[in-house]
Amino acid sequence: MNLRHATLHQLRIFLSVARHGSFARAAAAMHLSPPTLSLQVKQLSETVGQPLFEQLGKKIFLTAAGQTLAQACEDIENRMERLSQDLAMLQGVERGSLRVAILTTVKYTVPKLLGSFCVAHPGIDVAMQVGNRENLLQRLGSNQDDLYIMGQPPEHMDVVCEPFADNPLVLVAPPGHPLASQRRIAPQRLAKEPFILREAGSGTRLTSERYFAEQGVTITPRLEVSSHEAIKQVVAGGLGVAVVSASTVVSELALGELVQLDVKGFPLMRHWYVVYPRGKHLSPAAQAFKQWLFDQRSHLAQTADRRSAPPR
Repeated sequence: MNLRHATLHQLRIFLSVARHGSFARAAAAMHLSPPTLSLQVKQLSETVGQPLFEQLGKKIFLTAAGQTLAQACEDIENRMERLSQDLAMLQGVERGSLRVAILTTVKYTVPKLLGSFCVAHPGIDVAMQVGNRENLLQRLGSNQDDLYIMGQPPEHMDVVCEPFADNPLVLVAPPGHPLASQRRIAPQRLAKEPFILREAGSGTRLTSERYFAEQGVTITPRLEVSSHEAIKQVVAGGLGVAVVSASTVVSELALGELVQLDVKGFPLMRHWYVVYPRGKHLSPAAQAFKQWLFDQRSHLAQTADRRSAPPR
């Protein structure tokens, strides 16, 4: 065994397979054909002198040697990233890379800020991932990105969480709903309303369920939907009411496709957070974008106020 014959490219491929738990998904993520990826993993296994994966049924698992190598690959990747950051620091903030992962809900706000950041810093290579809370927590746990934007920081992970903008939640209903014309609606009147909910674990769902529990109201779930786009369509179709981020329904409210109910206690005020592992060495580009978010705080606050204003 002579690991000097292993290449960085092979190690990156192997780590991708280990993270995805699938040769096919890893090949797609690395823009390689499955045969090419499999050949590289086979050659690396021959260099190590031991099998790196074992297949049980349709699933693949790391062998003991594979687990040891995966840990080493994580160390190498982190060190290479640190090297990249150190070199970028010598060149200043106008060089380097930035990887941001954002919650699906915040795709209505942060991409615009990221776009203006790119215009101001054209030399920075930016990549953005959009996913649900579970997806972001997986990426955060494996330190795949520089910064994470989410609405409810994880309590079980050692991370830095800094709020940079308000995220008001509003209650929406289909046009013509019996409560649409009423003001200061008591939350108890919603007990028999069918609710369209996000998936379990969603920050929006956790916040709304906590609010109604505090009011002594047991809501009636009708459907569980995994995206805000689907929720808006279902509510507009008359199947129920839903609690959503105000930033996701601006157009629908303006066009009259949805109506905002004036319920006591709403909007429920939450925040958007920029999150990263505690102790992580942020690159100049990541530090600059984090500061960019805080510099836009006043603009975001004004936008949030307009979006969450109760109906007149």
